[in-house]
Amino acid sequence: MKLVDTYGRVATDLRVSLTDRCNLRCTYCMPEEGLQWLAKPDLLTDDEIVRLIRVAVTTLGVDEVRFTGGEPLLRPGLTGIVQRVAELDPRPEMSLTTNGIGLGRIAPALKEAGLDRVNVSLDTLRPEVFKALTRRDRHHDVLAGLAAARDAGLTPVKVNAVLMPGFNEDEAPDLLAWAVENDYELRFIEQMPLDAQHGWKRDGMVTAGDILTSLRTRFELTPEGDTARGSAPAERWLVDGGPHRVGVIASVTRPFCAACDRTRLTADGQVRTCLFATEETDLRGALRSGAPDEEIARIWRTAMWGKKAGSGLDDPTFLQPARPMSAIGG
Repeated sequence: MKLVDTYGRVATDLRVSLTDRCNLRCTYCMPEEGLQWLAKPDLLTDDEIVRLIRVAVTTLGVDEVRFTGGEPLLRPGLTGIVQRVAELDPRPEMSLTTNGIGLGRIAPALKEAGLDRVNVSLDTLRPEVFKALTRRDRHHDVLAGLAAARDAGLTPVKVNAVLMPGFNEDEAPDLLAWAVENDYELRFIEQMPLDAQHGWKRDGMVTAGDILTSLRTRFELTPEGDTARGSAPAERWLVDGGPHRVGVIASVTRPFCAACDRTRLTADGQVRTCLFATEETDLRGALRSGAPDEEIARIWRTAMWGKKAGSGLDDPTFLQPARPMSAIGG
């Protein structure tokens, strides 16, 4: 039996947070001093992660696994986890979302282990703006990581960019021109209310409409349409007739909850039915108490059955999740 909810949606895409830690301090994610990280005993072990993924893939119908964080490259056992998941039957499609720091070193090993592709976060082409946004001077490392991923065959390499007022809201056309030149697929993501300091404000944010208006000053955009999109979070457009594409993930202004096919596992073993959920279901306790796979699957199904119709972002009284993005996975 698959992960079905009361609205008929079926979760086939599993997002697995491997750590809550990160080596950047992005202004839209966490305060400059960082956060209080999870204690090591609270984190799932490599074996526990692989077991939960195995249950999801072989029992619950999951066919796509995305490794996230925090920053997943900080997980010491990352390549081993990827290799073990690649050996599952059926084998899920595997991707990884990363800030790109360290990717230049590990990209070939990840490809050899079985990883299919990567998403790399990069919000600006200007090193000084990168330093202001992330509070770290590592822009060159991200560019090197992107090139290494492309050269290793972790393709299509997708680049995720968030535009912020006062920082980089004017960079959309430049980012797209650069992505086309380097054969990356660019996706703009509306800033979401997942910062630890709860500083997000709906008023003044750079919206999908703003982004598309800016892009059309330089490019002709042809919509791919809903048929090509399926359950993907990004609306996509052909750039100047193709073959290059650009996507926009408009979680705030154009919610896509009705087509959501995702289930999420936090670094400490909690099921989240939505990135913006305020409740979690514990799998770690069941694992460590000796529960069999059948019981783990039952708990997971029950959690997903109760998934809400939407994220609640369209509600002016929306309350942010208690835990920031770094703790629950992007």
